[in-house]
Amino acid sequence: MAALGKIRKRGVTLVIIVGLGLFAFIAEEAFRSCEATKNQQRQQVGEVLGNKINVQDFQTLVDEYQEVIKMTQGRDNLSEEELNQVKDQVWNQFVNDQIIANEAEKLGLTVTDEEMQNILKEGTNPMLRQSPFVNQQTGRFDVTMLTKFLADYKKSISTNPQLAESYERMYKYWQFIEKQLRTQTLAQKYQGLIAGSLLSNPVSAKMAFDGQNQESDILLASIPYSSINDNDVQVSDADIKAKFDSEKEMFKQTMETRDFKYVDFQVVASAADRDALMKTMTEAYEKLQSGANPAEVVRKAQSQFPYTGIVATKNAFPRDIVNRIDSMSVGETSRPFESTTDNTLNVVKLIAKTQAPDSIEYRQIQVGGATLDAIRKTADSITTALKAGANFEELAKKYGQEGKSQWLTSAMYENSTNMDEESKNYLASINNLAVNEVKNLEFSQGNIVMQVLSRKAMVDKYDVAVIKHTIDFSKATYSDAYNKFSQYVSENKTLADLEKNADKFGFKVLERKDMFNSEHNVVGLRATREAMKWLFDAKEGEVSPLYECGNNDHLLVLALTKVHPIGYRDLESVKDMLKTEVLNDKKFELIKTKYANVKSLADAQKAGAKVDSVNQVTFGAPVFVQSTGASEPALSGAVAGVKQGSFSPALVKGNGGAYLFQVTRKAAREGAKFDAKAVEARLQQQATQAASRFMSELYQKANVVDNRYLFF
Repeated sequence: MAALGKIRKRGVTLVIIVGLGLFAFIAEEAFRSCEATKNQQRQQVGEVLGNKINVQDFQTLVDEYQEVIKMTQGRDNLSEEELNQVKDQVWNQFVNDQIIANEAEKLGLTVTDEEMQNILKEGTNPMLRQSPFVNQQTGRFDVTMLTKFLADYKKSISTNPQLAESYERMYKYWQFIEKQLRTQTLAQKYQGLIAGSLLSNPVSAKMAFDGQNQESDILLASIPYSSINDNDVQVSDADIKAKFDSEKEMFKQTMETRDFKYVDFQVVASAADRDALMKTMTEAYEKLQSGANPAEVVRKAQSQFPYTGIVATKNAFPRDIVNRIDSMSVGETSRPFESTTDNTLNVVKLIAKTQAPDSIEYRQIQVGGATLDAIRKTADSITTALKAGANFEELAKKYGQEGKSQWLTSAMYENSTNMDEESKNYLASINNLAVNEVKNLEFSQGNIVMQVLSRKAMVDKYDVAVIKHTIDFSKATYSDAYNKFSQYVSENKTLADLEKNADKFGFKVLERKDMFNSEHNVVGLRATREAMKWLFDAKEGEVSPLYECGNNDHLLVLALTKVHPIGYRDLESVKDMLKTEVLNDKKFELIKTKYANVKSLADAQKAGAKVDSVNQVTFGAPVFVQSTGASEPALSGAVAGVKQGSFSPALVKGNGGAYLFQVTRKAAREGAKFDAKAVEARLQQQATQAASRFMSELYQKANVVDNRYLFF
């Protein structure tokens, strides 16, 4: 009871303590929740219609797409540029799929399993024809081959672990095709609905036909806007604002862009660096000229282009080397020369030139055994038997091989950058053997008995020693450049200072407008992702830190000048363009006043207009006017409405000037015949193409967020 009494006395205090404890617990959970949400946001590559995709899922899609390309093209790796294209393709596919799925759900559109089965049975879809399940005899997709593969795939998982990996790769490839087929079919259904709402008819077909085939010859009086001095026209801010308001929809953007100024300094080799490299190249030139072993000279000079000693076609050499070879005689060595295309110094020696087959058909038997002596004895006996007339294929089968013929082409080996001595001997033997000759080749791990069957497509081949060196800067040169650029950036913290002192340091401030965050690099330089992240996080007027980028040869600093958010562009950013339009509007009014009483071409010419003849004007195509250098669709429309022999009833306002004209001839294009069904079909096709642009409208409403620049 005493304890209860004490609790009652301190009741308020206890309530406060318990309340604070509960608050702390709730606050801690809220904090953890906020942190979890922020972490999720940090991992989001993008968002479409509220559907988010994180970096792991996006990378999975990219990897999937990469594997498909590698598999279909027989590639091991993709270049950086190709990989960027893959990322763009995957992103666009994700956006389109989300948008189409959303619209299809509203309409109840689906792709059923039965429809997918029908697509597979028909086998006409282009994606199916590119799959591995194509019957080589018919050239068509064969669903039975797919069915067999799927059955074999299930068996391989448990019965053949060695094949499981290759089957798994093929299975994933098929899953990709199947997914693409389903999304493609759904998109086609949706687009078909839209296209079906756009119809043609005989009346519109006849109008379209006449618009393309009714020709007019005219005498044209043109008055270019450029003939009036800009100073004779007054343009106020109010005029520009009124023009902006009337054309505001033209200046709507769906993605944020940013303007910035920058200094990009590329580090290049100094005079001392060039002198040191020239010394190395001159020494190599002298050794090659004196007859030293070309392989040793090329290796010691650390050439970027290896010497294999195998004759090769011109396709094996860089373009600058080919150009040099063409002007050289056998045995000649070139003095060191510079190639600006790849920034290199080069020395070339043409050792030999010969006629050799581009394609060689041969067959071989690989000989193995318990010991090297046993292998050699077996190979000798095989060679003896073949020279005595034994059947090659039957003998090959005795040693577990088919002995079938195969082709070796120059392209299969001449671009190799790493070739050991045994490979060289192997290729040299194939290239030098006479037709039907048999040879026993000894290698460290065994023997190969080969026979050449035919030699085709004789071409020029060259034995060339090439020493190629990039004209690189030294560490000292880079250090000096970095210190200089670093000093420039540290001493100039504002854009005004960067611009003011650029000349003092020997730099130049450049400008880039409307940078999108979907671009893969800044000002065309590699390795600029950190600079991109800074650019789209900075505020107007901020100056970036120094960035080392490119191929470790560029120094970069940025200054953000303007942010253009999603929505309408501000008047100031389009003012110059609008001013030109307003100038032309006002010039047209001056021309209109001056030519108000003109009733003939003679009057127009007296007033200062230039008169030329223009033939074959149709309503369906804009007129290009030579005197103004402008394409004028308004003039085409005006001419179509005037009868033969008549003078234009009003001055025509064009893009490059004002016009008056007289129609001298009006007739149907010779040989043109109206086919209502054909024209209707063409108009329907044009309508379908126009309908395909629906995606841009849906994209604007999808609230697309693209954060790829933060990760890739």
